[in-house]
Amino acid sequence: MPNTPLPYPVNLCLAGQPVLVVGGGPIAARKVAGLLRAGACVTVVAPAAVGAISENPEVAWQRRAYRSEESRSFRLVVTATSDPAVNARVARDCEAANVFVNSADDPANCTFTLPSVARRGDLQVTVSTGGRSPALARWLRKRIEREIDSGYTALLELLAETRQEAKAAFETSEVPGWEAALDSGLLELVRVGRTVEARSLLRRHLGLGAPEAADTEALAS
Repeated sequence: MPNTPLPYPVNLCLAGQPVLVVGGGPIAARKVAGLLRAGACVTVVAPAAVGAISENPEVAWQRRAYRSEESRSFRLVVTATSDPAVNARVARDCEAANVFVNSADDPANCTFTLPSVARRGDLQVTVSTGGRSPALARWLRKRIEREIDSGYTALLELLAETRQEAKAAFETSEVPGWEAALDSGLLELVRVGRTVEARSLLRRHLGLGAPEAADTEALAS
């Protein structure tokens, strides 16, 4: 079997960016919800739309069919229609305008695919099958969601704080010790509320030494 290129995984920063969604059904509504969470400025083009779109003041709904070449005015385009001809037309327009496009359940008309996402606060874990089996991606995402409890949110906060300390001390956070610290039981300590102990352990692994007394008191309070 010949080697085929794998998709390149990225997290797009869409805050304030214009994004077009073609289609107004339940699938389009789910796409819109994800784009709004990312801070995108969403325009929906569809002759009809479900309430989650038509009644949402954050969405600019244009009650009409897609117009040729209008996708060139957007940073990103998502197509969620049941009409393969419309999907293909949007994809052609996007290709000509160098605009990335995703077409729901239609990988042939995609220049990017959307992974299934498990979220817990700022922590996001994505699962992708390269568009080959969305069902498997959703199944794995649900398994991951059951694993990611609130301890991971607290752990992320601890790691983020200590990362800033490392950058201040070493001018970079890319220092040895992160994985060794995570393997040493940080999550388990945080889960049972032993945050001060966890922070001291993490700092030792990173070569930061013991935390300042004021920091220890703040964490214990």
